[in-house]
Amino acid sequence: MIRFVIPLLGILMLGVFAYTYIKMEKEIPALSLTPEFTSMGLRRDFTVSVSDHRSGLKSVKAVLIKDDKELLLFEEKFSASGFFSKGNLSGKSYPIGIETKRLGFSDGKATLKVSARDHSWRNWFNGNLGELEREFVVDTRPPQLTVFSKFHYLNQGGTGLVVYKLSEPCPRSGVRVGDHFFPGYSGYFQDPLMHLAFFALDHQQGPGTKIHIEAMDAAENSIRGGFPHQIKARVFKKDTLSISDEFLHAKMPEFQGDLGKDATGTPLDQFLKVNRTLREQNYRQVIDICRNSESKRYWEGVFLRLPNAGPQAGFADQRDYSYQGKIIDRQFHLGLDLASLERSMVPAANRGKVIFSNRLGIYGNTVILDHGYGVFSMYSHLSQFDVNAGQVVERGDIVGRTGVSGLAGGDHLHFSIIIQSVFVHPVEWWDPLWIEKRIEAKLKGTESE
Repeated sequence: MIRFVIPLLGILMLGVFAYTYIKMEKEIPALSLTPEFTSMGLRRDFTVSVSDHRSGLKSVKAVLIKDDKELLLFEEKFSASGFFSKGNLSGKSYPIGIETKRLGFSDGKATLKVSARDHSWRNWFNGNLGELEREFVVDTRPPQLTVFSKFHYLNQGGTGLVVYKLSEPCPRSGVRVGDHFFPGYSGYFQDPLMHLAFFALDHQQGPGTKIHIEAMDAAENSIRGGFPHQIKARVFKKDTLSISDEFLHAKMPEFQGDLGKDATGTPLDQFLKVNRTLREQNYRQVIDICRNSESKRYWEGVFLRLPNAGPQAGFADQRDYSYQGKIIDRQFHLGLDLASLERSMVPAANRGKVIFSNRLGIYGNTVILDHGYGVFSMYSHLSQFDVNAGQVVERGDIVGRTGVSGLAGGDHLHFSIIIQSVFVHPVEWWDPLWIEKRIEAKLKGTESE
């Protein structure tokens, strides 16, 4: 009998030892803060997340310490099914909103402390302790800004430049024009608090468009300020393009890959999908490509125009598309069409970095250059590329040759200037007087009417 009991006791003791070993696990609860922050303004929203997947959470507590006073944000305890069981909860998130003025907080240093314990038997059954501590600064004063550029004469569908100074470093500042935001950039001037921001009015934004500078500091305190400006209205041309069956049968096969499963119906049906849906998709692609510009100035002086080329279509032309005498669609032409000899060499308008060199739907083979500080140029309908993404090209370097790729009816170059997210009239950038008075004079601080 004893010979059976002893092994059984051994197995039982081994089981007890194994279970005790598991319950004595030493993995501490995990804590995280989203988003991380180093300052707090009038209000700060964040989330504290805690988890423990081994023993389960036993308790969580968060306090805010300011001026030797401790504010309890939350405290919670969690049970287990039994003494020998794992905790009932393995993780939880706590959304928190702090309003410093309502709490009577003065500006200065503060500390956030979060602690969590689990149901481990370690530390005399008190569990493993996980802690998170973050020091931050309460800052309820909004930044201040001063506009240094004096004159801001703008054209509908044109470009502007403002030079301003902030009272403190701000992760976000720039110019808002209607719904468009144009970020400001530091680094051009010696003073890091001095900024410049190129901004634009799209072809539908005329006199009365709301324009202001805005800035937000690290504590999310914000300020808005106006600056003197004058907007000149422009009337853009209306044009009618006749769509022939010959054009449809020649061009629509090129877009089968773009349309995918929507490549159905008659050539006219496909054209309307290309001219509406694909055009909008390609527009969004261009905006995404031009979303992040380098914080440096690549370009210098007036921008080049395609040599010996005649204009074929203007900027912001309203195009009515006609088929068999009936208007079937209406779109705006956000660039200039320039035609020379077939397969003419296309020069880079100015020094810049190639950020796109590929096929782009209705635009066909396209090259986009980043000239820095939110200024981009785009070259479309090319028959070939002569540059690759990542390459820095000089003013006049050949980026490709004109062609009929994309939704082009004849050999030409579609040329666009884009300011951050807005297509603008390129003619300003071809004008040396405009460059000197509207840009260089502001950057030099030598403006005069």
